[in-house]
Amino acid sequence: MPLPDGLEMTALASCEAGAVLRISGELDHCTEQLFRTSIGTFLDRGHRHVVLDCATLTFCDSRGLNCLLSLQWLLERRQGRLMLARVRHNVARVLHLTGSGELLRTYPTVSQALGTLPREERPGWPGAGSGVGSGVGSLEGRGAYPSGPSGRAYPSGPGYGYRSGAEPA
Repeated sequence: MPLPDGLEMTALASCEAGAVLRISGELDHCTEQLFRTSIGTFLDRGHRHVVLDCATLTFCDSRGLNCLLSLQWLLERRQGRLMLARVRHNVARVLHLTGSGELLRTYPTVSQALGTLPREERPGWPGAGSGVGSGVGSLEGRGAYPSGPSGRAYPSGPGYGYRSGAEPA
């Protein structure tokens, strides 16, 4: 669902227990309330697990980071989890500099994030094993965006840059 001020959230796949959402644009003080309202819609549907595909998230400030940490806290209270997939270098750097990389789980791909969930709680997704929901498709493996960091250390090296102006195919 498009949101004003440069933020867009798109549902890519879902099942009763979880959802894969693409977040695009900027998550900051201007879009904080809209993000919370939008994500609340998905949580109201009973989703306990949320994978945010961050390949097109271009900016995240401290208010945006607070949104992610609050979402994780809420999902954990529901015996669920928040997983960030395909995190771009600039957002990964914010996670590292604030110490939030120790708290938020990041994965190089959506498939790897979904692979950590029990099979019966995975939305359908190509390459993630059989899920119970319907997948809408994936940009993974098309080379438009690099994989984000995995693990807790701040990534470095040439593989963690991103191609300026890259657009999904």
